[in-house]
Amino acid sequence: MSKTFDLGVLYSRSGTYQLLSEALFTGAMSAIESVNANHDLPVSFNPIVRDPAGELTNYAPMCAEILSSSNAKHVVGCVTSSSRKEVIPELDRAQATLWYNVPYEGFETSARVVYSHAATNQNILPLLGWATRHFGMSVYLVGSNYIWGWETCRVMRTRLEAADGSVLGERYLPLGDTSVESLIEDIEKSRPKFILNSLVGASSYAFIKAYAELGQRDPYFASDNCPLLSCNLTEAELPVLGDAAEGLISVGPSFRKNPTSNGEGSSLERTAFQSVLTLAEALAHGASGPFDSYLAQHGARYGIDPATQHKSLDVHIAQVRNSAFKILHSWSDIAPDPYLTRPSRHPKFSDPMLKVVQA
Repeated sequence: MSKTFDLGVLYSRSGTYQLLSEALFTGAMSAIESVNANHDLPVSFNPIVRDPAGELTNYAPMCAEILSSSNAKHVVGCVTSSSRKEVIPELDRAQATLWYNVPYEGFETSARVVYSHAATNQNILPLLGWATRHFGMSVYLVGSNYIWGWETCRVMRTRLEAADGSVLGERYLPLGDTSVESLIEDIEKSRPKFILNSLVGASSYAFIKAYAELGQRDPYFASDNCPLLSCNLTEAELPVLGDAAEGLISVGPSFRKNPTSNGEGSSLERTAFQSVLTLAEALAHGASGPFDSYLAQHGARYGIDPATQHKSLDVHIAQVRNSAFKILHSWSDIAPDPYLTRPSRHPKFSDPMLKVVQA
């Protein structure tokens, strides 16, 4: 007999980052359908769906509602780091677990969260190492004005300056702000070797389109000379970018060669899908009580580091060419190091770093 478990699904399917949320929601709901159709699995899920509509203040009460109005002890959800931090106190009170399926900036470990997508040593560090070898040692940092933008840029700045590189500019925009004209002007004056784009949603789309126009006006900013780099761009957002996406470089655990118009198969869908399947398998194996206690004993079975509750992942650097990502460099099975305290877990390069030579 199959046992049915309530499962919270907490994604903003409207608002500035709705494309990311829609991809995650699609992956989670597809996995729930797959689990429920698998008659060999003694587990099924009843999804308890809530939509915070991109409003940060909605996340905690909606998470609390899911946990109080149902028997759910697991929630698949959240996009921004701010929303993740908002729900952790509610999860603590209910001894429940959030499955967080988005790349993030690291420097967090919670017994109440399974971090299923890339952390700092699986996104920022390999991207920085690869970029400095191919383009040079000066960067312009752009981010949304919240935790993801601040911390992604901080790690990039700290690591680059420690290697005698330079940050030529650092600017932040409020979530959803699409006024990028002055930002583009400053980049044009600064002339960095590459740009790290940690903007999210509509802000990122406006900036990418404006930067593509700059590249058409000034060949210095063409993608093969001064590219835009991202730690969070996936196929889910390519349709809204159109031709402006050409040449963009991103890092992630997986990429599709031929993305469809709805972004099906991006790492967001895949990670959310796999998280639900992993949870189903754990429940089928008798996981009960606080889930962190179960992971402490069995996390390695699912590729989850019991010490941090982060997943080991493949790491790929890829560039958009002809509307699809082409993988440029890869590492296999990189263990997580969210606090950057275990250098043995950091992706290694066999080729030497570029050196800046003064004439």
